[in-house]
Amino acid sequence: MEKREINPWKWQDDRNYVQAVEVKNPEATLYISGQTAINANGISSNEDMRTQLTKAIENLETVIREAGYEPKNIVRLNVYTTSHEEFFKEWDVLQGWTVKNGIKQAGTYLEVKYLFETLKVELEATVVR
Repeated sequence: MEKREINPWKWQDDRNYVQAVEVKNPEATLYISGQTAINANGISSNEDMRTQLTKAIENLETVIREAGYEPKNIVRLNVYTTSHEEFFKEWDVLQGWTVKNGIKQAGTYLEVKYLFETLKVELEATVVR
């Protein structure tokens, strides 16, 4: 597999994402449903944004590894949040995780009216191998 990042500008570099990712000759592609702060018993979190974002990342990483992929090969990451103000105050959580794992993904960040039950953030990813 070959991955190529396309960045016509430099401003996105500090935000830890890319404008586009080209993938040639992938072995497989994993499309992951939105991952949230739901525990192993299916109980939705009612914690704050930082705690929920941390748990959503943990759940996303669990699915990726269980499928035999690696977080560094995320090529698309969509974030849905019920509050962009709360989410971007905790941006360092997501940014730290992407830097730690060498993730360079295309992404979209959307504020939505609500998510399932008490959830505040949901992460949807595409990963290649």
